Parts: sequence; C-alpha cells; structure tokens
Amino acid sequence: MSVELCRRRLLHRGTVNRDQVLDQLRVCSVEDQLFDVVGKNKAKLTVNHVSCAVGMLWQFQKEKPQLLRTVDLIKSHPQFLTLRVLAENKIALMDDFVLVDMLYSFLRLNVDPHDSLVQHLVSEAWLRLDRFSMASLSKLANCLSDQQLHHSPLMGHITNIVDQKLSTIDDARILTTLMLGVSSLASPRLRDALINRADLLLDNTDASNYNTPRRVVQFLRNIRQSHRPLLEKCNKILLCNIPTLDAENIGIIMGLYQALQFNNCDFRLAVKQRLTELLDSSNDPFSFTRLFFCLAPMASQEVRERLQNTALLLVDELNAQQALAVAEALEDIQSRNLIIQRHLHVYKPVEVARITQALLLLQYQNPELFTKLRTILLNVFPYEVTMLTRVLSMLPCSRIEECVISRVDAVVTQCSLSDLSTISFAVAKWVRNDPSYRHNTPSRYVRLLQTMNRCGHERLQTADRLDLLLDELKYISGEWFEEILVEDTMGTLQRMINQINWTNVPDLTLLLTRIGHLCPPLMDHIASVVIKDIDKIHHSAIYAILLPFSVLNYDPVQADELYDVCIQRVIPHISSLDPHLLVFLAYCLALADCFPGEIIKEIFTIDFLGKLDAQLDTLPDVLNMRTRLRLMDLNRAVCLQCPEFQVPWFHDRYCQQLQKKGGGSGSSAQQQIHKMLGDILDGMNRVRVAVVTPYFYTIDFECILDRNLQPLPYSEPSALQMSDGEKVHWGGGSVENIREALPPGAQRVAVDFLDSKTFCKNSHRMKGEALMRKRHLEILGYRVVQVPHYEWNSMELSTQDAWKEYLRKKIFKEGSS
Repeated sequence: MSVELCRRRLLHRGTVNRDQVLDQLRVCSVEDQLFDVVGKNKAKLTVNHVSCAVGMLWQFQKEKPQLLRTVDLIKSHPQFLTLRVLAENKIALMDDFVLVDMLYSFLRLNVDPHDSLVQHLVSEAWLRLDRFSMASLSKLANCLSDQQLHHSPLMGHITNIVDQKLSTIDDARILTTLMLGVSSLASPRLRDALINRADLLLDNTDASNYNTPRRVVQFLRNIRQSHRPLLEKCNKILLCNIPTLDAENIGIIMGLYQALQFNNCDFRLAVKQRLTELLDSSNDPFSFTRLFFCLAPMASQEVRERLQNTALLLVDELNAQQALAVAEALEDIQSRNLIIQRHLHVYKPVEVARITQALLLLQYQNPELFTKLRTILLNVFPYEVTMLTRVLSMLPCSRIEECVISRVDAVVTQCSLSDLSTISFAVAKWVRNDPSYRHNTPSRYVRLLQTMNRCGHERLQTADRLDLLLDELKYISGEWFEEILVEDTMGTLQRMINQINWTNVPDLTLLLTRIGHLCPPLMDHIASVVIKDIDKIHHSAIYAILLPFSVLNYDPVQADELYDVCIQRVIPHISSLDPHLLVFLAYCLALADCFPGEIIKEIFTIDFLGKLDAQLDTLPDVLNMRTRLRLMDLNRAVCLQCPEFQVPWFHDRYCQQLQKKGGGSGSSAQQQIHKMLGDILDGMNRVRVAVVTPYFYTIDFECILDRNLQPLPYSEPSALQMSDGEKVHWGGGSVENIREALPPGAQRVAVDFLDSKTFCKNSHRMKGEALMRKRHLEILGYRVVQVPHYEWNSMELSTQDAWKEYLRKKIFKEGSS
C-alpha cells in the first residue's frame, strides 16, 4: 500500500468536518514530521490515525534503499512507543483490514514477534480468521511466516480455509503469498491444486511483476518439487524483468533455481549480462557482496580478478554475513584471497560449518584458525548435528571428543537415510584417525555403527511411500550405503513397484543410475510406465529417464518402443532444450547405439555450438568440463558410426589437452598383465602400452599378429611415435590409413583390463560406455580382447602359469576363431 493510497483511504468523508489530525499526517513527508504530529495529538489519536501513521512509517522505509533505512532510529523514538501502546489498547476497535495491516507494518519495522503488541494482534486475528477476506488472509500468512510459525495451528487453520476456497482466488499475488504460507502444511492433493491454480492465474499476470513468479518458484522449492512446465512459465516472466533487477533479487532467484536443479541457458546469459552492467555501480559492501556472490562463479578470469581486487579493498567494511557470502563464492572460483577471522565470534555453528567447508576445499592452511572453528562447531543444537558432524570430520584431528559421539548417538534414531549416510562418512574417518585403530576398532564406534545399520534397515523396511523414499535417497552415496543398505534399497523399490508413475520416474531412474545396480523387473516396469504416459512427461525429463537403460546397458522388453516414444517426445522441443542438456541426451542415446538424425543435425550446427559455447561460460566448472567431455564423446561416436551425417572431427586440440592433464601409472593388475604379455609374445618389443588411437581412445596394450597369429615386433619408427606423455600415437588420422599401415592379413589387437567400474555393481553385465568403446575400436580395425577384473582376480587364476595361459587363449585362440 503506497502512502497516497493510505491517505486516500483514510480521508474523512466530508469536506466540511475535516479530520485535522489526519490532514496533518497526510502531508508528512519524513518520519520526524509524522512523530511531531503524533506527539502533539496523543489524546486525539484514533484507530485510523494510528493505522495511517504506522503504515506511513513503513512506507517511508520501504521507499529507501536498504543502506539508507533507519528502522532502528524509528524504534527508539519515544513517539513510536506511543503508537505501539495506542495500537495495543485499540485492537478491539480495529476492522479486519486494519488489524492485519497493523500487524504487517509493525513486523516490517522489526517489532519483536514476542512483544505483547504482536502477540495480541495475532490472537485477535485468529479469533476473526474465518471472516477474513483472501487479501487479509494472505497478508496474515505472510506475517506468520515472518515469525517462523509455518507449522503453527493458526497456519493449519489458514491452510484449511485455502483448501476450501481455492477456486475463488483470482488474484495471483494473493494466491502465491498464501502458497508460501501453507507450503509446509499442504497435503499432496492441495499442493497439486495450488500448482494448477497458479499455472492458470500466471497466464493473466502482469509481466512486469516479477515477485509473483518468484513466489511460485519459492513454493516449488519449499515442497521440493521441480514442476517443469510451471517453472518454465515463471522463468519466461522472470526473463523479461532481468534488465531491471538488482543483484539481490537475481541472487534470490538463482538460489531457488539451484535448489530445484533448474538450469536455463537464456536466464543465465541474461543474468550474466545484467550483473556485468552492475559492476561499476556496486561499490558499497551491501550491493557488492550480492554482486560478487552471483557473478564470480560465472565470470571470466578478468572479471573475477577485478571482483577479488574490489573485495580486498572492502574487506574491513564487510559484516559477518557479507564476509560469509564472499567466502562461499571464493570457494566456487577456487580462490583463497580472503580470511574471515574477525567475524568468528558472531557466527552460528551452521555458518561456521559453511566457512570451514569453504576453507578446507580451498586447501587453506591455518591450524590456529581451525582450532577456533572446531571449538565453535562443538556447540550445536540437535537439528544441526548431521551437518556439523560432516564438517567436523573434515578438520584435522587425531581423536574425536566423547561429547560429539554422544550427541550423534542421541539423534541417530531420528535421522533420515541421507543423514545416516553423512554421519557414516564422518564415523569412518574418525575410526581411521583414531590412534587405537591399528589394533582394533574402538567399541564406541562399533556401537554407533551398529545402531546406524539397524536404523537404516528399519527405515527401509517400514517405508511405505515411494515419493518420500526417493526424496531421502536423492543425494545418498558412499561406502556405508553401498555395503549396508543397497540390497535392502533395491528390495524396497521392488516392493513399491506399483507406486511408480510418470511423476516419480525421473527421480527413480536417476537413483538407479547412481546406484549402478541392474534390476530388470524395475526397469521393465519403468519402461511400460513411460510408454503409457509419455505425453504427460516433460520433455526435459527424457534424458534422466533413458539414462539407466543406456548407462547400465539394459534393453527392456519394449526397448524399441521406449526409445522411439522418448525421441518423438523431445524432437518438437529441440530448440527450447538447454544446449548442455541436449548434448547429454544425444550422448545417452549414442551409448544405446541410437543416433536420431534430427538431434544430431541440430547439435552439429554453427548456431547451436555458438549457443552452447556461450552457455558454458555461465555453468559451474564441474558441469562445464562434463559438458565439453560429452560433446567430444558424441563427436567421436558420430564420426565413427554415422559418417553419412558428414560431421567433422573438431576435438584434436581438446583431446591433446586432456592427455597432458592425465597420466599416472597403471594399476597393479595392468602392470602384471604388461609383464606377462611380454613373456607370451616373446619380447617386450612386441607389445605397446597406453596406445592413443585416432579419435583419442587410449588402450591399455596393443600388439600386432600376422596372418599366422605370430606377434610382430614394433621396429618401424614411422608407424608409431612416443609422445611427451609416454603414450604411443598412430601415424595418420583416417581409418583408411590405419588399415593400410598393416601387413597383408595382419591384425591389430587391443588388450583392455576392465575394472569393477566397467560393470553393473550386482552383475557381470558390461556398462554402455565400455560397450560403445569396444564398438569404436572394432571400427578402427582392432580385434578387442577384454580382461574382466572378476576373471583376472578369480581363484582359478592364482598362479603365473594360469594367468599366462588365460592371456594366451584370449589373444591367440580367440583370434583364430
């Protein structure tokens, strides 16, 4: 409500008997003038006067930049106390609108939620709740959220009213405010209804009002549901507003997107441009901190250096929260320029945990600082135990305090599966670091691990809702989960197989890919659900859905139909998919030996690659590198398997750079195989190690057999050259040249050792990536000999003679068949 609206609303009806006090309030333009009117007319002030005065005080503050607001000065003014006392005494006289408006304004002016005035206003609002308009109800919900009363009975009452009257809400601003308020208490049915209503009302929302779509995104974050169609609709409105947004609002939206794992190329490019425009005007600690946090991770090296130099100049002016934001941004860009010791005394343990993690990931060395951090981290609340336990385990320490073990033990029965996994990682590290570990595992750790194992099994056995289970398992990983719970997890998923539907399939398939366990009944059921409801599934989810089928190399019963419907679902939306996601999808399809012409031709165009290149500059470093790698893999697959597309190979320089960064000696098994190959091939000059093929595959060992299967020595220096990295490169670049380099009837043999990562974790089924590599090496003219780890390390091959005979059969007998 603007000051002018407040004035108009509270004008006296008549022009003859004018309210002089109200007239005097209306003409005030600053706080001091208003307080002067209040002081001179204490005895005359009515409910309307108090309401107008308090509303105007908040409006004066709202119209000022954050740095220029003077809320503390207002709160300490004697006449503000007068307004508070009068308001509390006149609560019964307030109409519904004034009551809620007064509560809202006082909270915005930082009156303590525990103040008797606020308590009485809330109590009176509860008594009148059922007769409130939806506008007043939404403002009250906002007030309760400000007071952290998300789970209160009063918010529950509001949730019930919203459920009953949802169809009557036609204002998107009112609806989205209510959505945020009730998000913690809404049932799944009400959540879906709220999403559908918001989707409908957004179509008629003013495109310049960015707060409404922002609240929708925040609601989706609160309920942890990435509803792609609604997200994209919100993103479209937010994109229109980027040129007018400041760094603070941009940061809020980016944080919400990150929590929902929503990446949008156009949004990130627009944000990068807008933040760059704000560089010159962001010179104070408040605006600069927000700019630094948002821009640094996606900025060029030149801009990053500029940001860091400005941060160093402002470091003494940063408050505790600003220093924390800068420290976390520095972690993202791998810089160690700033230290935040001067604010340690004001940080909460959870904030200290974030600082500690940033410093450790930056490999910052300061034992004295880490000792201080450790001391603060030990003072925790129960709900903080999991996060702080993980960070404590990262700090250098030879022995963990008994109080830490007891606190973990006290909360472990209440932990989710994800929390249990996090704690298990910390306990494993404490066990290894304990001085007595070399003799035996200390009993205190044994008891804790036994309790965790029992809790994990019980949680899986009692789980009855797939959606909740998937939420707990979303980020779970580590040895404890794989050794203790993975079998139970797969059993639980099979028990809930009838709960699989089109809404939870993407989360389930991502989980199955990460676990790496192949379960044909689950995969077949997923395929049938996807085929049946493909029209309901958002096109951006297709990559996640196909991933386990390609990665785990499993063809369901309806494999052809599955891939066909998924490809047809994506093709109409190719141009709207984020570039990096389209690359991932195409690579996923290539693993399955599938190359849809529409997708391949779209990716290998100048326009698309230019858009991808622009997007890469805005992505986090890890995602950037992964996208570049997948584009190279796809480029290689298309060149080798689909020459009819006439896609050029343009990754020579990239692959050469990867080789320079790589290196390292082979595993003990590979070194063992190398020595034995020299024996069975009659000399080390008949075997080459780490051979780099055209299109830059690196094979473990290579040998050449003539038409009589006799090994040939590598005597011609023109055929093979040693690189600086001690890797062997072929001469010539085309497949034709490769084949011509061999004597008539001879064959190149590639010998690859396949470690456990090459196979599904619960079977000897080779994964899709290894299978594609084999296809490509065969196209390059190799006969591929694979040495699986489970055969090489089996009891049958426990002597030198047995190993040699195994290799001899693989190379010579299989070659003659």
